[in-house]
Amino acid sequence: MTDPLKSFDSSGRPKPTTVSQQVYNIAGISVTVYGLEELQPQAAGVACLWLLHPRLATQERMTGIAAAAINEWNTRNQATPSVKGLIAVSFDQRNHGARMVDPLANEAWRQGNPRHAQDMFSIFQGTARDTSLLIDYLAAFIFPNGEHEIMENLVLGVSLGGHAAWSCLLHEPRISAGVVVIGCPDYLNLMVDRARLSKLPSWTNSNPPGSEILGSEAFPTSFVEIVKRYDPASLMLSHVDTGSSSPLRDGPLPEPTDEEKQELRPLLTRLLAGKRILNLSGGIDKLVPYHRGEAFLTWFKSAVGSNGWFGDGGVTFEDIIDQSAGHEVTAKMVDEAVRFISETLAASSNSTGQRGSVRESKI
Repeated sequence: MTDPLKSFDSSGRPKPTTVSQQVYNIAGISVTVYGLEELQPQAAGVACLWLLHPRLATQERMTGIAAAAINEWNTRNQATPSVKGLIAVSFDQRNHGARMVDPLANEAWRQGNPRHAQDMFSIFQGTARDTSLLIDYLAAFIFPNGEHEIMENLVLGVSLGGHAAWSCLLHEPRISAGVVVIGCPDYLNLMVDRARLSKLPSWTNSNPPGSEILGSEAFPTSFVEIVKRYDPASLMLSHVDTGSSSPLRDGPLPEPTDEEKQELRPLLTRLLAGKRILNLSGGIDKLVPYHRGEAFLTWFKSAVGSNGWFGDGGVTFEDIIDQSAGHEVTAKMVDEAVRFISETLAASSNSTGQRGSVRESKI
């Protein structure tokens, strides 16, 4: 897999002004904190942006996005030093960088890893749990004398980090907003299709092809059950009769029945009420195709929009596609991410009681 952040680096846009970096060892994880030196002493609290890097990359690859987000926020508020400050944090995902254990576990089926589905899911779910762990302890390391209070947590993830960002949004209540860049909210749909394209025997040897792939060695039953506990689509749709036995979700999903809504409402309230999400995708992405998450996203947007059955949940969801982008982070995507982060920080104290909203755009 090529480096998805290379497009942003080579876009020709002026490089963001560098921001300060300090490295801490927190819970045995090497953590880089950006923007501490730029914090104003009188800042009324601090927001923290957690940055989750792509597969086969390391935490250093998120430096440019950290600088772009922090500089935009600080520039916007330079006349009001008492406004909340913004810092960013990156760390190596599990089995990456300084935490490497087995290089093959980061590879796909075509590169000879028979446990690609289990490895990738468990790695980024572990990273999501690491994020929660680090949220617990970060302030004790960077503000040991109570210099500032971390009042808000946001997450931004790219590719593998985008998958992890979805998990952080769902399962970490202290994260109030997130940006998912070229990630997918429907892991099984993405990976079963990848198994088809990889011509795995577990796909080709069943009749019809793929009919027995869930429960095969590539997707053990115990693993599928774990996915249903943590993945956005598998978790929510396990409460809905979709009327299909296909392992792939290709068509529109039905609106939940009244009984199903009664099950889903407390679930969505617990997981997502009041949260803000930006989903950024590449229109010609072949590795994580938008259409593999599209059925779920359409269903989800119908639910959380202002007129949806969960419209009173206060979820803000933006779904933006860079039509000419493949599996890459373009300058336009970073611009949208930075804009969303600043808008979220500016709006966070005034979002109580708002109805949900959905924005769709192609750029």
